[in-house]
Parts: sequence; C-alpha cells; structure tokens
Amino acid sequence: MKLNRLFIICAMLLAGVMLQSCCGGEATTIAGDNYKFQDGMIVFDEPARAAGQQSMLGFAAEPIPTVRVGFIGLGMRGPGAVNRFTHLEGVEIKGLCDLEQSNVDKCQKMLEEAGMPKAEGYVGPEAYKQLCERDDVDLIYIATDWIHHTPIAVYAMEHGKHVAIEVPAATSLEECWQLVDTSERTRRHCMMLENCVYDFFELTCLNMAQQGLFGEILHAEGAYIHNLSDFWDDYHNNWRLDFNQKNRGDVYATHGFGPVCQALNIHRGNKLNYLVCMDTKSVLGLEKAKAKMGSTEFANGDHTNTLIKTEQGQTIELQHNVYTPRPYNRLYQLTGTKGFANKYPITGFTFMPGQVPDDVLPKDAKINPHGFVSQAVKEAVLGAYKHPIHQEIEEKAKKVGGHGGMDFVMDFRLVYCLQNGLPLDQDVYDAAEWSCVGELSAVSAKHNSMPVAFPDFTRGEWNKLQGVKFHTK
Repeated sequence: MKLNRLFIICAMLLAGVMLQSCCGGEATTIAGDNYKFQDGMIVFDEPARAAGQQSMLGFAAEPIPTVRVGFIGLGMRGPGAVNRFTHLEGVEIKGLCDLEQSNVDKCQKMLEEAGMPKAEGYVGPEAYKQLCERDDVDLIYIATDWIHHTPIAVYAMEHGKHVAIEVPAATSLEECWQLVDTSERTRRHCMMLENCVYDFFELTCLNMAQQGLFGEILHAEGAYIHNLSDFWDDYHNNWRLDFNQKNRGDVYATHGFGPVCQALNIHRGNKLNYLVCMDTKSVLGLEKAKAKMGSTEFANGDHTNTLIKTEQGQTIELQHNVYTPRPYNRLYQLTGTKGFANKYPITGFTFMPGQVPDDVLPKDAKINPHGFVSQAVKEAVLGAYKHPIHQEIEEKAKKVGGHGGMDFVMDFRLVYCLQNGLPLDQDVYDAAEWSCVGELSAVSAKHNSMPVAFPDFTRGEWNKLQGVKFHTK
C-alpha cells in the first residue's frame, strides 16, 4: 500500500513538472537527446563558441586571382556545375571525383570540348579525401547525396579548402553546428549553393524590397512543391527516397526559404525565433517505398506545412510536397504594407496607389490595390528594379543556362567574390539556418506541432550586420 502511494505521488510530481514546462513555467524536462521542453517550447542545445573560433560574419578571405576547384559528386547536379565553370574566367578545374568512373569520364569530355586541360580523376567512396588533400585546390564543390554533404565539407575545410555545398548543406542540427564550428575554426568559407536566391524574379524583388517598394514586409511564403514520381529512379542507390522514408518534416526547405530569409534580413538585423510544423499522413510516399523498397512505414508526410515567427514580428510559411500530382511551385511571395509580390502560379505585383514612382510607370497606368498590375506595369517595374548583378551577367547567364541561368549567376558570384577577396553572398550561418528546418520541423510535428526555437548560429551576433549585401570591388 505504501509503495503504491509512493508511486502515485512520484507520478503526480513528474506530471506536474512536465505540465509546468509545457505551459510556461520555468522548469524543464528532457525531451530528446539534444533538446528539452522549456517555457512551452522545444529548445535545442546550443554549444558555446570554442576557444580559437571566430565569427564568420562579413568574413573575406585573401583574394584568389585564379580559383582552382575540385568537384565531388558528378551524378545529377555535378555535371551541370562542371559545364558552367568552363564558361567562367579565371578558374582551373583540378579534380573530378565520383563513385562511378563513367561520371568522371563524362565530365572529362566536357573539359576537352571546352578546350581545358584534363583534370585528375578520383573514383570511390573515400576518394574525395585525396582531392581535398591536394595543395593546388582552393575550392571544393560538393554535389553528392545529402548525407555526405557535411562530412565532405568538414574534411575539406580542415584541409584548408573553401567549400560550396549543394542543398541542403546539412541534414541535422548536429551537422549544422559542425559546419559553423569548422568554418569558424579554419577561417574557410562554407557556402550553400542555394541557386533560387539568384532567380531573376527573386533577386529583383529583393532589390525592390531593399528600396522600400513593398513598404514593411509582414509575411513571406516559400515552398518546394515538385512531383518527383518520374525522378525517384534517377537517384543513385535510391538515396533520396530512402532519406525521405526515414525522415519526417520539411527535408528540402531551402529553395523556398532562402530567398525570403534574404528579403527579411535574417541574421543581418533580424532573426528566426521559432517554428511550428504540421504534416499529413504518407500515402503516395509509402506506396512508392512499398513498391521500390518493401517498406511498411514512411516518415515523410505527403504534404508538410511549417510556420515561422521572426524577431521583428513577421511570419513565414513553408510547404514541402514531392509526392502529389501538382504543378511545380516554389510559392515565392512577399506581403508588405505597401505592396505584394507573387511568382507562382501567376507572376505579378500589387501596389498601393502612389507607391511606384511616376518615372517608372507607363503613361496613363492605373494602380489597383485589389488586383495584379497590368502586364505593361509589371514589365516596367521588373526592368526598373533589375538587380545590378543581373544587369551585369544576365545575358551570358541565360545563354549558359542552369535553371534558366540562375545557376550560372550563382557560380559567377561565388568565383567573383573569391577572386576579389569579398564576403560571399551566402555565409555559413545561412547554410545552417536554411538547412536546420529539416530537424526542427520534424521534432515539432512529432510533438503535435509544438513550437521549436531556432538556434542562433551566430551566437548572439545576429544584429551585428544590417541588411543583405552583394559585395562588389
């Protein structure tokens, strides 16, 4: 009897502690290996900056007049990058690395056709280490499957190389911190290759936002809605479907997230505070995994919604859906007090009367705050606010290609900044912030859409820089 009473009392005390932690009290309860419940929110552990590490905010390395690059991962995305680099001035391609000899050979042929010297080939699961250890390489360009992004990037930085990593740069909070800490310790750039921030519409909208055309931005939306039913078999050893089968949440947030984070000046005078996530059950993902892998469970919901709150009081909505029959949609939207921008499914703008300067508007143009502007006004605005980067490189970018040219703009800017010793357009904190949505959203969904705090990867320095800048010499 006494033992039963003691058990009941202990259970009630434990329940009280957990209730207090979930409803705003000061007490905390361990919820997972690397997070806890605190004041009604899930809070992940944040390691202190170790001795010898320095912030990478605004970091600029010594100029590299000729950028010597090695490519790792030559399956789906890698060959396109190799081809684009053959159109850049002041670069040397020193190494090509992949699991398959045929992929290396294909890229060697690209170099030959471009009149460039043959690169050293590396083949095998550990061959990337030999490429990273070379003393005549400045930049390692990583386009492997997701789970190898961070390990290769860390190894490369530890061997003195700057790194550029395909999206997402990391697949967990632990990996995000590894990238941040390694970059800070080695003083090497770590840029995630988020091409959508260089899209012609998104970059023009960023320029418009920075010039106040939308007023104060209150809400932004982004997504990755892309039916992959025709593409699952193209991923080497089924790595992408396998990853989605094992992982819940928005595992591929960066295409929609990156551009809106720049418009909201994240870690440049603003920061991400917390998110909540809700997802559907898996139907189509599970069907595909059953047929292809014999799986009886599938962690990733067919549709995932994530809402985010910023320090300055704005909200962001993200969506992820790679399963259902829907048109491709990155859902890029900016909602401001004086204007609105939308890319999918209709590209257009809405403004308050008088917001667009008269010298931009066509003669007799009418502005209706209840609908999209006319085609003539849209074209006039896009032309007047074209970003300076596109003014410089748009024609060549569209000729070279890569998702309409934005991939080439991305590579051009990466090389330009390295050559001129300038801060990169995207830093390691962008890579961590945009990638960590995967694990944060998964944990929120697991705990019935409980709020999850965003880690501050800048370690309190999010307000040190003011506004996103694309540096030029």
